[in-house]
Amino acid sequence: MWRFENDDPAAVAGRVPVKIGVVTFPGSNCDYDCYRAVRDVLDVETVFLWHKAHDLEGVDAIFLPGGFSYGDYLRAGAIARFSPIMREVREFAEGGGPVAGICNGFQILCEAHMLPGALIRNRNLKFISKPVHLRVESAEPPFLSAYEIGQVLQVPIAHGEGCYVADDEVLDRLEADERVVLRYCDANGNITGDSNPNGSARNIAGIVNETGNVLGMMPHPERAVESLLGTDDGVGLFRSVAEYLATV
Repeated sequence: MWRFENDDPAAVAGRVPVKIGVVTFPGSNCDYDCYRAVRDVLDVETVFLWHKAHDLEGVDAIFLPGGFSYGDYLRAGAIARFSPIMREVREFAEGGGPVAGICNGFQILCEAHMLPGALIRNRNLKFISKPVHLRVESAEPPFLSAYEIGQVLQVPIAHGEGCYVADDEVLDRLEADERVVLRYCDANGNITGDSNPNGSARNIAGIVNETGNVLGMMPHPERAVESLLGTDDGVGLFRSVAEYLATV
């Protein structure tokens, strides 16, 4: 259930000029998916931002896409955190700009200490690629305002290091501050061990920073924006960003 009266996502973004950047690292392979989801679904100006650049080109929001940045050597995201552009990404986020890290992007944000915790090998030590169900735990802007709390989404995952871990103190603080925004669940919204595909602590699939403008999530909403692909449940994330940018 979308919260917006107009079902055309492009109309939401089209109220004001919006420009969104997608960072490309060596080894990124979901940057084009993310670029297309933003550009074609929302019909807004979208630019690629090269990892060596120091110019964000005046973007209003930034996506760090999935893939295998720098071959995932050392650890997933461990080298990408030192990319030149990450200095600008950090400054952009500190200034309140929306930054969303998807899959490898989530790993990079954790390695850069822009989000707490870490992503480690899946509990079965295998790469997993399949649709999963997510329960929306927060409907706050800028990323999730198009959804309802408790809404169940179907979104694909594709990762080998997607098990989110943190110490109990960090996990308790995330829970207390309502910063856990997505959890793995079954089709009915139940949080169960069987519905947790990678062993993530407390079925966590997505979190935000203290100010709510930095999101990290392992599932791929950019691969769930057209019913032809099996689900368009990911559209809400992009709609949420567009709606937020139209009001700030």
